[in-house]
Amino acid sequence: MFKPTTILHPTDYSEHSAYAFKVALSLAEQHGATLYVAHVVDSLGPELVTEGEAATERQPEGHVRHLWQEILQVKAPPGSPVTVKHVLAEGEPAAEVAVIAKKYACDLIVISTHGRTGLERLLMGSIAEKIVRLAPCAILTVKRCPTTPSRESAP
Repeated sequence: MFKPTTILHPTDYSEHSAYAFKVALSLAEQHGATLYVAHVVDSLGPELVTEGEAATERQPEGHVRHLWQEILQVKAPPGSPVTVKHVLAEGEPAAEVAVIAKKYACDLIVISTHGRTGLERLLMGSIAEKIVRLAPCAILTVKRCPTTPSRESAP
């Protein structure tokens, strides 16, 4: 039986990602696994300047990294029995997620997919699809956030 001990949840802070976090947290609770929550800051512009490099001229060094780290910390659920660790990385998201998964010996990656199709998918690509190809471990893709119909719309 598959029993993950280390789970990675890459987040982009979207509603879809928040739902995938709940799934990852639930799995970590069920299996007593450590949960890594990771966010990758993509490179900026055609010059491939990282956000940290772009900020050094305007703000003290490390200021932008510190802000991202603070944002990432709010993902930790208060009072949860799960050990939640946070990882912040810079670079191409799919490649960095694969590196993080390997570095922390993750057994499972739980990632959301936005379900883009057609032209939007062609133009934007799919980070989740790239992660599936690059990751060194099992992956659970969470397709979308379930919606609860309101009582007013019920027949």
